[in-house]
Amino acid sequence: MAPSTSLYPRLIASRLAEALADTPVVLVAGPRQAGKTTLVRQMAAQRGLRYLNLDDELTLLAARADPAGTIRSLDSAVIDEVQRAPQLLLAIKKSVDEDRRPGRFLLTGSANLMMLPTVADSLAGRLETLTLLPLSQSEIHRTETNWLDAAFAGALPASHRPLVGDSLIGAVCRGGYPEALARDTARRRAAWCKQYIDALIRRDVRDVASIDKRDELPRFLRALTQVSGQLCNYTQLGGQVGIDGKTASRYIGVFEHMYLLRRIEVWARNRLSRVVKTPKIQFIDTGLLASLAAISPEALMLDRGRFGAVLEAFVFGEILKHAAASDDEYQLHYYRDHDQVEVDFVIENAAGDIIGVEAKTSATVRESDLRGLKRLASLAGKHLRLGIILYDGKETLPVGENLWAAPISSLWGQ
Repeated sequence: MAPSTSLYPRLIASRLAEALADTPVVLVAGPRQAGKTTLVRQMAAQRGLRYLNLDDELTLLAARADPAGTIRSLDSAVIDEVQRAPQLLLAIKKSVDEDRRPGRFLLTGSANLMMLPTVADSLAGRLETLTLLPLSQSEIHRTETNWLDAAFAGALPASHRPLVGDSLIGAVCRGGYPEALARDTARRRAAWCKQYIDALIRRDVRDVASIDKRDELPRFLRALTQVSGQLCNYTQLGGQVGIDGKTASRYIGVFEHMYLLRRIEVWARNRLSRVVKTPKIQFIDTGLLASLAAISPEALMLDRGRFGAVLEAFVFGEILKHAAASDDEYQLHYYRDHDQVEVDFVIENAAGDIIGVEAKTSATVRESDLRGLKRLASLAGKHLRLGIILYDGKETLPVGENLWAAPISSLWGQ
C-alpha cells in the first residue's frame, strides 16, 4: 500500500529560508511534479509575496511581451516555472542591482537554468540555486538525518525498522513523485508516468532545446532505461532508435536539463589520468525508471536478477537528494578500472575525502563483494573515510578496516 500523501516535510526548507534571508534571488530547481510549487507557495504565504505562475497563459504572454514592465511592477514575488520566460531574468538582474534587499525574488524552474545561454552570467553573485528532487525516503518516512553528513562524520544512521525483501522492492518501484505515490498500483503509476513524460515532451522540451523530431525523445528515453547504471556509448545508444551518437548525447543532455537522469563521471586519484573516461547514466527516480521500462514489483520479486540496476539507481537518487539538502558540498562519481573492478558510487566532499558505496540486492555480504571497495581504499589511502556495502539485510556490521555492511534503509534511518 502506498504511503499517505499528506503534506511532506521537505529537507531543503530550512536551507531555503536561510537563502531568502541574505540573497536577493533564490531559485528552486528540479523536475516538474516534484513539489516545488507547494514549497514556494508556502513561502509566499508566510512572507506575503505575490505569486505568479508562468504555466498560466496570460501571465506568460505578459512576461514574454514586456519582461521589464512585469518586473518593474513587482516589489517582491514568487515566479513559478521561470524557464518559460527567460527574458525575465535580465529584468530581475536590473531590478536587484537597484535594490539588493534579500528575498525579493523566489523563482522555480523545471529546467536547469544554469545551462541556458546568458543565465549564469546575468545573475552571477545575485542568485542562489537549491535543488528539489522527488521525495526522498527520509521525507516519505519523516526522518531528518542527513545520511551523507552522518557517514562522513563516521556515524552510519541506525536502521531500526529496515525495509527488506518484497517491501524494499515495493518502495523502490514507487519512487518519489508525490502524484505517483498517490496511485495504489503499478498499472496506475505507469499511466501517470506516461502522461507525465508526454507533457514534458510536448510542453517543456522547447524551453531548453530546439529539437525538430520530438517524437524520437520518448522512444530514446525508454531505450535508456535498458542501460541504466551502464557506461554511456552514444553511438550504440543512438543506433537503437536510428539516431547518430552526437544526437544521442544531445538528447541525454535535454533529459539532464529536465532532471530525469544524470551522467556520472569516473573518479580517479589523479584527475588528469582517469582509468576509464566514459560516463555512466543513472536515472534519478526509480518509479519513473520502472514504469518506463515496464518493470513491475511482481516481476522483480519473481526475478531478483533484474533488480540490481534498479536498486543502484534508487541508491543514487537517495544519495543525490541528501547531497541537495546538505550544508556541505558533495560530488558523486563511480569507479571502474581496466581490470573491470568497480565501485557503484564514490562520493567526494570539498576537502577531497571520499566514501565508497556499493549497492547489493543480496541479503548476505561475501568476501568477493568487497573487491571494489578494497581497490578504492588502496588508491584513496587516508582520504577514504568509509567503504559501505548497502545490502538487503537488517544488521550494520564491520567487514574490514573502514569497511561496513549496512541495510539499504539506513539511507533514511528508519
